[in-house]
Parts: sequence; C-alpha cells; structure tokens
Amino acid sequence: MSGFETVDILLVEDNPTDAELTMRALRRGNLANHITWVKDGAEALDFIFRYGDYAGRPPENPKLILLDIKLPKVDGIEVLKQIKSDARTRVIPVVMVTSSAEGRDIAESYQIGANSYVVKPVDFEQFSDTVAKAGFYWMLMNRVPD
Repeated sequence: MSGFETVDILLVEDNPTDAELTMRALRRGNLANHITWVKDGAEALDFIFRYGDYAGRPPENPKLILLDIKLPKVDGIEVLKQIKSDARTRVIPVVMVTSSAEGRDIAESYQIGANSYVVKPVDFEQFSDTVAKAGFYWMLMNRVPD
C-alpha cells in the first residue's frame, strides 16, 4: 500500500467539531503540515502499530499524539497503555486533550505515562490558544530520542 506521508501529529478525537478546532489551531501556529486525524481508539492503534488500513504507512512514529480519553471502540486510557507499554512507541510524547477534568482520569493518565494533560476549554479562542501552545512546545521545543 502506498500514498502515505510521514505524520508529525496524530490527532485521536471522535468529535468532528473539536477535531476541526484543533487542526485549525495547529494550522494557525504553522504546526499542521503533516497531521492525521483518526476518529476512535481502534483506528488509533491500527495507525500507531501499522495494522489494517495503515499497514503500508512509513515506519516513522508520529512526533506527537494528541489523545482524547472518551473514545468509541477503545478508550484513550487503553490506547495510552498500549503506546507506553511497547518499546517501539513508548517515547512518543502523548498529550491527553480531553474535556474530563476528573482527578481519577488525570492521575491514571500520568501513572500510565502521559506526557501532559490538557482540559479542553469551552471558549474557542482559549481552546485554540491552548492547542497552539501545546503543539508549539511538543513539536518545536521538546526533543525525543531518534
């Protein structure tokens, strides 16, 4: 299978409005050149581990994963567990971007290995600014092993 490009950011978000707002914020910050949006946890795992429809994608890992918690098929916590328990993917920065401000979700995400936890603000401008800042830090400032 061909036609896949290198992905810098993998956005895992089931809400189309939140996904569009996130991609718009990343574009505004010039961080969306290579972004892939998947709509559920099962598709995220297929993409990350190159299964199914994504078996032919290049072997490079995304530089950043923006991961919602409340997802259909496989929830974000389980996706995070699988990413952080595999030697091939555990160094990928994962930012939980979710509407859940529950202490249990925050604690569990960090215990599993999330690199950051961002609660989605209700206000669009604040949401856009938050996403742009997170993207800037993780894509341009942060360094991970090759």
